[in-house]
Amino acid sequence: MKAGTPALRLPTRIKVAYSIGQLGWSILSGIIQVWLVWFYNPPASVDIPALIPGGAVLGFFTIIGLITMSGRFLDAVTDPWIANLSDRSRNPRGRRIPFMAKASVPFAALTVMIFMPPTPGSSAVNVVWLAVTLLAYYVFYTMYVAPYFALTPELSSNADDRLDLSTYIALTWFVGYIIASGASFIWPMFQSAGFSLVASIRITLGILAGLGFVLLLVPVLTIDERKYVRSEPTSLPPVASIKAMLSNRNFLLFEIFFLAYGIAITVFQTGNVYYVTVLLGFTESAVLYITAATGILAFMLYPLVNMLSKRVGKKPLCFGAMGLLILAYLYCAFLGRMALPAALQAAIFVLLAGIGFAVFGILPNAIVADLAEVDGRRSGERKEGMFYAVHTFMSKIGQMVAMLIFSSLLLLGKDPGNDLGIRLTGVVAAGIGFASLVIFSFYREERA
Repeated sequence: MKAGTPALRLPTRIKVAYSIGQLGWSILSGIIQVWLVWFYNPPASVDIPALIPGGAVLGFFTIIGLITMSGRFLDAVTDPWIANLSDRSRNPRGRRIPFMAKASVPFAALTVMIFMPPTPGSSAVNVVWLAVTLLAYYVFYTMYVAPYFALTPELSSNADDRLDLSTYIALTWFVGYIIASGASFIWPMFQSAGFSLVASIRITLGILAGLGFVLLLVPVLTIDERKYVRSEPTSLPPVASIKAMLSNRNFLLFEIFFLAYGIAITVFQTGNVYYVTVLLGFTESAVLYITAATGILAFMLYPLVNMLSKRVGKKPLCFGAMGLLILAYLYCAFLGRMALPAALQAAIFVLLAGIGFAVFGILPNAIVADLAEVDGRRSGERKEGMFYAVHTFMSKIGQMVAMLIFSSLLLLGKDPGNDLGIRLTGVVAAGIGFASLVIFSFYREERA
């Protein structure tokens, strides 16, 4: 669609097709978030051989922590670059879809390759393999996700449509994360067929990555960007775009707040398997049930969040949701030590976290879309890709910090009876969340 031409109202089938792409990359990223640290740094009770050295580096860091931090740093650095290339693209197929198409195959393939180091025991070769495959994974992850998110404000013609589209992709994000978390429910079937635990894990993750790949292609093959998107390439280079956005006080305050959420959600994704198996004493399969319960609660609340945000605004809901997540993570420090059945302890956590995730599953993308729309009207430059690049940059910095903190704290204890490190992860996440609330109080909401 040419610049200046009003965008068509988005049919439901296009909203669904777009959200299915989120389902695909949510499965792939969920595999990494949930299982990477656990696979390379398993509890003593799990029959997975040491594949990389597990001791401390420089006194407090771990190899897996440093590698994941490096991957997230590269991911964050490439985000503005890829987003700006997308913003400035004059490809006749559109600014976003061609990038997503090129990224799909390597994105899915590398998700599996990360879990297939070449030697069966701990070695430097495996360290190099993990570093190279994880770094490459994050490049292609960004190449798909940055243009994908830039489509959110471009496909939507008003604030309510943007909120509705954000609700669709919030739903599919949680479904994808639940599917990835359910891997531990699948691999015992392959163990029963005679495969080792490690082989069963790899087969399972390969199947899930194949599913994710197919879903990545749905928006690529079904959305005609020229028909539904206002194609207005920006003329600003990356540095100028970033400076323009960082001078936007509201956007900067929101992104600092969102950084804390990035830490919180990564602690949940990475720590869930430890909370469930070590602190509560359940098997790995229970991770699926607790994750699914959290997701189902969030799904049930999505219509209410959508309705309330239109009536009372997005800021009050985000503020309250972060407060609940702070309580949820403080609560994690006491899991397994309360005079309550383990199932009831898990249910309380699901209640606290599920409400918080219901709000954050929808509103951040809608807020950024609103901010990008307001900025585009004021400046005359359409920088949706860069807005989402900075947004995802903050999320990835949060994930990087969380992965480093989490893997380092595990040095203080990650096994039954020696679990101090696991308990401290929630305390740290809660402290960061509280600091973010103070900053977010200065945010002033604008409706696009």
